[in-house]
Amino acid sequence: MHDRTSRRADMTRFPQGKRRGVRSLAALGAMMGMLGLLAGHPLSAAASAAESVAVRDPSPVLGQWVTRERDGVFEIRACGGELCGRLVGMSYTGEIPKAKDGTSECGLLMLTGFVPDPDDAGRWNGHILDPDSGKVYQAQIWSPRDGVLKLRGYVGIPLFGETHTWTRYDGAIGARCLMQ
Repeated sequence: MHDRTSRRADMTRFPQGKRRGVRSLAALGAMMGMLGLLAGHPLSAAASAAESVAVRDPSPVLGQWVTRERDGVFEIRACGGELCGRLVGMSYTGEIPKAKDGTSECGLLMLTGFVPDPDDAGRWNGHILDPDSGKVYQAQIWSPRDGVLKLRGYVGIPLFGETHTWTRYDGAIGARCLMQ
């Protein structure tokens, strides 16, 4: 694994043939780890107390989304009373990428526990997993317009984070999660 703590959070250059976007989520995680230490928030900070909220239509954020670097596809769907997302497609060469625990990243549950934000009707609050470090960070997702998804990972408060823009995926996914 690469040590990303010394990289700028927006750096996405990797050796040719490697995945970029899914790895930039790892860089995002490293940046959040540093911000959490600066802000005095523990990295495992729990979400605020559960509040009773009206049922909200999740359809704008459901479906398959390709990362900004177009090298990973996430499928967001209902998981019980919450929303979750799995990595279902990747662009890679050679062996299928592995998570920190050595298992395939294909099908890895990386977005968990998303519930409606009680203060913003269009946003969902939950968590995102950094597959390289195994750390989990707070996150928000929302769709500002059709075909666009915003994902903001952060530590403590959304101010201490970074937003990625994903677009709806309309391609195919082949064997071993390989994007086609």
